[in-house]
Amino acid sequence: MQLNRFRLFAVILSLLLSALLSACASTALAKQRRYERKQAQAELARAEKPGLLLGDYPLAEEAVIDGDTIRVDGLGASLRLLGIDTEETFKKDSERRAFDQGWEQYLAAMKGDAKRPVKMATPLGEEAKVWARAFLAGAKSVRLERDHPKEIRDFFDRYLAYILVERDGKWLNFSIESVRAGMSPYFTKYGLSRRFHGEFLAAEQEARDAKRGIWDPAKQHYPDYDERKVWWDTRGTFLHAFEKTAEQHENHVVLTHYDALDRIERHEGKEIVLLGSVGDIHLGASGPSRVTLNRRQRQGFNLIFFDKDVFLSSGIAARQSQFVTVRGTVTRYKNKHNGKEELQIVVSLPGQIGSPFTVGAPNVTN
Repeated sequence: MQLNRFRLFAVILSLLLSALLSACASTALAKQRRYERKQAQAELARAEKPGLLLGDYPLAEEAVIDGDTIRVDGLGASLRLLGIDTEETFKKDSERRAFDQGWEQYLAAMKGDAKRPVKMATPLGEEAKVWARAFLAGAKSVRLERDHPKEIRDFFDRYLAYILVERDGKWLNFSIESVRAGMSPYFTKYGLSRRFHGEFLAAEQEARDAKRGIWDPAKQHYPDYDERKVWWDTRGTFLHAFEKTAEQHENHVVLTHYDALDRIERHEGKEIVLLGSVGDIHLGASGPSRVTLNRRQRQGFNLIFFDKDVFLSSGIAARQSQFVTVRGTVTRYKNKHNGKEELQIVVSLPGQIGSPFTVGAPNVTN
C-alpha cells in the first residue's frame, strides 16, 4: 500500500514537473516570438524610411526565382532589382511545347500580331537564373541599397533596390555584374541610374564587345534589343531631365516619391508640375473624363478633362503606361462615390500635358 502511494506521488510529481517545464518553454517561445515579431516590425519600419541604405538581409532559402527576382528574409514584400530586366524563364508547359517546335517558329508565335517587342520565356532567361544562383552562391546575406532616397516602392509595392554582395572585402553590385555578364541590358525604362549610370554603360559595352549572353548572336534570346533600348533610353532620359529640373523647383513633383502626396497637398490652390505614368482612363459619356496617374495599386492622382477636344488633343489617351508631365493648379473636390475629399488637377489646355513621345509612337511595354 505504501509503495502504491509512493508511485502515485512520483507520477503526480512527474506531471507537475512536466507541466512546469512546458509552461517555461511556452513562455520562452512566446518571448522569442515577441522578440522576432518586434525585430521584424523594426526592420520593416526601417525599410519604409527614406534613405539610400535599406540594410543587410539574409537570403531566403529559395533565394533565386529568376534572373532578376531575388528573395530575402525580413522584408514583407518582394524586391524589384534596379537597372536590369532579364528574359523570362519557362514556367508554362505551353511555352515549352511552343519552343519545341523550333526557335524561329517560337519567336513568331510569341509575338503574334503585336507591333512592339514582347516578353517571353527564352533559353537565355534560364541561363540568367543559373548565373544568378552562381553569383549568390556562398553568400548568406546581402546588402540592399536604393538608387534614390525617396524611391522606396514601385507600383506593385515591391521594394526598389540594388543587391550588393561582399567578395574579398569589395562590394559587388548584382545588377551591374548581371549586365557585364550579358544576362541583361542596362534597363532604363524607369529612369537612368542616378548612382551607377557610368558603371552600367561600361558594363553593357563590355558585354557587347565580348558578345556575352544576350549580345551573342549564336544564343537564343530576344532579337530586338536595339529597338527596345531606343524607347527605354528615351523614357529614361525624359525622367532624368525632369528630376534634375525638380531639384531646382519646389513645385515640381515626382509622383513616385514617398512624400509626393504631402507635397501636392501643400501646394493646394497653387500651380505644380507633376510627373507620373498614365493608369486608368475613363472617358465620360456626358460628364468629364478622368485620367489617373499611377502611384501604387489602388492609389493615384486624378487629372480631370471637362472638354473632350482637350482630352483628345492632349494625346494622353495614347499614353497608357507611359510617363507624362502635367502642369496645373491643385484643387480639392469631394468624391461622390466614397464621400472623401481628394485632390486633382483640371486640364483645360492640351499643352498642359508633356510626353517624351510624339502622338502615335509605339509604346514598348517591357
